[in-house]
Amino acid sequence: MIDRDSPVTEDELHAYVDGMLPPDRKRAVEAWLTTHPDAAARVAEWRAQADAVRMRYGAIPEEPVPPRFDIGKLARPRMPWWSLAAATVLAAALGGAIGWWAHGASAPSPTIPDIMTAQALSAHRLYIAEVRHPIEVRAAEQHLMPWLSKRVGTSLRAPDLKQYSLSLLGGRLLPGPLGPAALFMYESPTGERFTFYASRSKAPRTALRYQVGGDSAAMHWVESEFGYVVSGPADRDRLARIAQTVYEQMENPPSRASALPLLSRRGL
Repeated sequence: MIDRDSPVTEDELHAYVDGMLPPDRKRAVEAWLTTHPDAAARVAEWRAQADAVRMRYGAIPEEPVPPRFDIGKLARPRMPWWSLAAATVLAAALGGAIGWWAHGASAPSPTIPDIMTAQALSAHRLYIAEVRHPIEVRAAEQHLMPWLSKRVGTSLRAPDLKQYSLSLLGGRLLPGPLGPAALFMYESPTGERFTFYASRSKAPRTALRYQVGGDSAAMHWVESEFGYVVSGPADRDRLARIAQTVYEQMENPPSRASALPLLSRRGL
């Protein structure tokens, strides 16, 4: 919850995620979020849930409620559409049913990797824009890897991407779909940024998959019940090369020595 003395309200955070704030207030909220990491993480999670809904169902959440579900004059609290939609989709992903979207019920519901990728892309877009606080712990600090590995629950390593002129800035802890997630940020000499996200997935092994989200894109895969996402500018070939390098540098048993195949783009 937001402290009642805070200059930013809960309603404003929802409006920020929905893109409904005026420009001057949007800038003020963004500045406030840079000094309130807990709220920034919550906003990133809300935005990821909204993105997962949009990518999977397109315009369906924007359609009017069918007349048979219209409760008329009954009072009901105002909520952002994506709050209801995201809750429904998350329930479906974990074994529940999709709510009043009756005509969209035949579409496959988002999986945990789908939601994880949406969260990773949302966090990528949020933090690459940060000038002063793009990371939580710098790369030079020795506790970065042990800390994130312990929280995520697997032995992590920050890939070496110098062959792509990308240097590790550091990392941060984020909420993931099934527990904590780690986000590592890399930067080129020109200021271009890429991120590497890791979180528990508990899903079957997958090949590399490409997902576009606005002007950013992601390559994601699942291995040994953990999901990994490499995000950057929407350049499929370049992102695929970087993702393959990341995969090869992870701590692989002999059975994983061969490269993962690259699948075609799959929408959430």
